[in-house]
Amino acid sequence: MSSTPSTTKTVAAYADGIGTNGLFSLGKYRDIVLAVALFLLFDLGVLVLNFATSYQIGEDAHSINLAGRQRMLSQRSAKALLAVEAARQQGQTAPHALAELRDAVSLFDATLQGFAHGAIVPSGSGQPVYLKPAEGAAAVQALQQAQALWAPFLRALAPVLNGLASDADVQAASTYAQAHNLELLGLMNSLTTALEATASRRATTLRQVQTAGIVLALLNFAFILFKFLRRLRRLDAGREAVTRENREILASVREGLFLITPDFRLGSQVSQSAQGLFGRPLLPGDSFFALLAGMVDDKALQDAQDYVALLFAPHVKEALVQDINPLLEVHVLVTNGLGQAVPRTLAFRFNRVRAGKVVDHVLVTAQDISDRTLLQTQLQAERLRSQNELALLLDACQTDPALLRQFVARSEAGLLETNDLLGGGVQGRPAPRNPLGPALDQAARRIHALKGDAGALGLDSLVQQAHAFESALLQARSDNSGDGLRALSPPLEALMARMAALKSLADIQRDSRRSGTGLNAALTRLAMETASALGKRVAATVHLDQHGALAADVADLVREISTQLVRNAVVHGIEAPATRQASGKAAAGQLVVQLARNGTEWILRVRDDGRGLNASTLRQKLLDLGWYSALQLESFDDHQIVGHIFKPGFSTVEATTDAADGRAGIHAGRGVGLDVVQANVQRLGGRLTLASTPGQFTEIAIHFEM
Repeated sequence: MSSTPSTTKTVAAYADGIGTNGLFSLGKYRDIVLAVALFLLFDLGVLVLNFATSYQIGEDAHSINLAGRQRMLSQRSAKALLAVEAARQQGQTAPHALAELRDAVSLFDATLQGFAHGAIVPSGSGQPVYLKPAEGAAAVQALQQAQALWAPFLRALAPVLNGLASDADVQAASTYAQAHNLELLGLMNSLTTALEATASRRATTLRQVQTAGIVLALLNFAFILFKFLRRLRRLDAGREAVTRENREILASVREGLFLITPDFRLGSQVSQSAQGLFGRPLLPGDSFFALLAGMVDDKALQDAQDYVALLFAPHVKEALVQDINPLLEVHVLVTNGLGQAVPRTLAFRFNRVRAGKVVDHVLVTAQDISDRTLLQTQLQAERLRSQNELALLLDACQTDPALLRQFVARSEAGLLETNDLLGGGVQGRPAPRNPLGPALDQAARRIHALKGDAGALGLDSLVQQAHAFESALLQARSDNSGDGLRALSPPLEALMARMAALKSLADIQRDSRRSGTGLNAALTRLAMETASALGKRVAATVHLDQHGALAADVADLVREISTQLVRNAVVHGIEAPATRQASGKAAAGQLVVQLARNGTEWILRVRDDGRGLNASTLRQKLLDLGWYSALQLESFDDHQIVGHIFKPGFSTVEATTDAADGRAGIHAGRGVGLDVVQANVQRLGGRLTLASTPGQFTEIAIHFEM
């Protein structure tokens, strides 16, 4: 399609004007936008720094509290040790003193190691808290000296803490504690002092950052205020130009635009299009409802007056009364230029114009929506037809396939008989002149039976269609002119077309149920789509032709198991093309799904030539998940490790996925797929076997009887 040179130039000029205005607007407000962005950036930066520094100060507070506790623990351990020694000298065991010694030594040692390397230790309230490593040369030096004193003391205390110490061991530990207790206390004091100094420096930094941020924000705010005031002066200067442009808009818009005052009269500005919509000149000061009086009935006119009166009431919320507008769609007769009364559909919309809290005017927008109303009517009819078609197919899909096939066979025969009774008009032969009487009665009975069968199957849309055709038959029964008979051809054709669609659906259900072909295609498509989404390639061979021979409940379980295993094989088994080629394999992975019968036993096999299952990788995954400790995992053999892939919550999406396959996303990674397989195998009363060689293949077989 070509355009004239003048049209091309006009469109180009219009586009250039839009682009120029857009760039001009951006340039005009760029300085304010940048200033606001900097203001927000300053605030955000200060907020982030405040948060980070406050968080560090909070951690420092924990460290200071725990350092203070170390001083107390050093004295508490020495005191408890002396109590144990005194009890020994008196021939007693002193269990309470020994328990206190153990608690003090354990807590002191854990906290000391936390200061050195970072660890989770009990807080003063007994709750676990993370203790970060101490920072600063003074703190590190105090820790090193304390560890040098503590390590020999801890070794001397070991027999005492274990309850196996001799008197000599207790004496040795006590002697060491008395010799170094004050020195250890002094080192903990030094550690506390160093941590307090670090916290003080951070608090000072926080104050400096806050001060700098506030100063910068104030300067930026002053700049924004200066620019904003200048912009206001320019806007005032352009107000008159805007008013002039508004007049030009009112002269060019296609809608009828005007204001009405609180006494329901037209304002001073009326768009030119409003004159044509009302079929008469509109003058400022005319009564709006006097204009409507000759176009709508008295009831609509009174409703419109009440509605507009509500809009002028400031306490009534405009949004709440929009839906009760009585003039949203008004059918009127408008006199055209030739003096003829022409039917039109007009739409009036009303919006408040406020002056502060007072409703000063109401803006009226009038549009001719005749074409749109006609189109909506046509679209509604087409939408209703489509909805009926879809509803029929959905209802048919939920119907028992055998019952549906029987219904289709009966109904198709009945419709053909009806067509013959009506003289074969649907098939193209001329209809007899007067087919009234017994033929129409018999045809009505056939359609009535079809309507009853459709109702029994829940095919509601077909019931409605048959009912309408039955009514047409009865109407033709009382029409001797023959026109009623000719009107029967379209609805009969529509019924036969719908029956043909239901017959196709019934055939598809029958073939899929009988041969398993539908499931073969579905699983093949699933494998291909999953592989494509993950950037992989797969060649799937699916043989589930005997699926239709299974009982309905067993068939459902086998279908669900097959689906889970196919998806699992593509996501976790088949490697990316580059990975496969690097290991000497074909770029496309091979996936085989088979269902076979061996006597009374059925076997479902799903095999892929992918990466296989690596017991050591799965062992590490179990350790990462925290399910077992390293010591516990050493007691499991490889078969026990591999068996965990069927446990709820276990996923190999990270443990078995290379970088190219890391897009498992929606297809896997939640740890439920193989768990579902295991549960369904149990419901089948079957057993599951697994064979796999790392880097070569994985095969899962389901054995069950029916």
